[in-house]
Amino acid sequence: MRVLVIGSGAREHALVLALRRDPAVTALFAAPGNAGIAQHAQVRPVDPCAAEDVVALATEVDADLVVIGPEVPLVLGVADALRVAGIPCFGPSAAAARIEGSKAFAKDVMAAAGVRTAHSEVVDNPAELDDALDRFGPTWVVKDDGLAAGKGVVVTADRSAAREHGAELLEQGHPVLLESFLDGPEVSLFCLVDGETVVPLLPAQDHKRVGDGDTGPNTGGMGAYTPLPWLPEETVTAIIEDVVQPVAAELVRRGSGFSGLLYAGLAIGAAGPAVVEFNCRFGDPETQAVLALLDSPLGELLHATATGTLAQVEPPRWRDGAAVTVVLAAENYPGRPRLGDAISGAGEGASGENATVLHAGTTQREDGTLVSAGGRVLNVVGVGADLAEARTRAYERIAAIKLPGSHYRTDIGLAAVEGRIEV
Repeated sequence: MRVLVIGSGAREHALVLALRRDPAVTALFAAPGNAGIAQHAQVRPVDPCAAEDVVALATEVDADLVVIGPEVPLVLGVADALRVAGIPCFGPSAAAARIEGSKAFAKDVMAAAGVRTAHSEVVDNPAELDDALDRFGPTWVVKDDGLAAGKGVVVTADRSAAREHGAELLEQGHPVLLESFLDGPEVSLFCLVDGETVVPLLPAQDHKRVGDGDTGPNTGGMGAYTPLPWLPEETVTAIIEDVVQPVAAELVRRGSGFSGLLYAGLAIGAAGPAVVEFNCRFGDPETQAVLALLDSPLGELLHATATGTLAQVEPPRWRDGAAVTVVLAAENYPGRPRLGDAISGAGEGASGENATVLHAGTTQREDGTLVSAGGRVLNVVGVGADLAEARTRAYERIAAIKLPGSHYRTDIGLAAVEGRIEV
């Protein structure tokens, strides 16, 4: 099987490494890729959002499967163009990708499917913002209704900060989604979805805030871990039966059945799971941890999903133990990051026995020097017999990497190790 992976981040690097472990994958391409991915796949230049160019490249490399990593190409219909060309694609149609592309659409789907989520209200007129804010609180959740790379949300007990964020979004022409605050620890559950067939992967937990102790602004994600020792198995079953399957069935009913990876972000409160958000693709950085423990051939799972035969494939098998992903970020991230600094100690980005360095925002100079090219620069994934050992291995490896001004959280998975998370 010849596979083309679309994207350029650590998520795509993790996908490439997992696909390399599948003996059925005979050729592996990535576009546009990055400096780390180039060591494991043939990289090609392409604009991931240019449907015609992606189809042309997939045709040129004779791809049997195209795997689209980022959300923007999916929302723009790149998967539709590939299917029209007769090329199997792992990733939903533009119609189904609205589950991430429009939070208002997602809310409508959940209401029709009877799925628990936060009370919400869309504001598209600045004159209505203050009255709407008065109907929420004392903790305000203010979101960009569209795609915002994980950074379009402010959760605050400060009404003025909530108003400032909402007003800024409206000035940019973006509708604002106000939500009631959901309490309880958050869970990311990835599910392979083929119409109404739902196959869950391991649950994970992301760390969105930039600083230790969940302080500072939201980011695209500073780290993640899996599995979750504090999450009962029956809760995972409830999420599948009460959340993912009803949403998948509702999308089919609307004529926009989902094909790909449906990501449910949930808060596990006293009343049970409630949806915070849906994404239409593998989450980043959770994917990096989840795929590190996958023991099944990834290519087989993705191809079956793309071709409508997921129900015929054996459920995923998993390695024992745990995995922790820690993100190394550039100076000033999540603000405007400092770029172009030399990186040392990252090795080749290959998979080691206990720790893997994945490239997110990197490039190489003509002289071969590895330099930073994004806000989230590298990920280190540690694998161990348990969460504590996985953390130790990840942090030992990341400490050896040098990038001027860089920063990372030191507490990824720590609360779970210390037993401080309860449902």
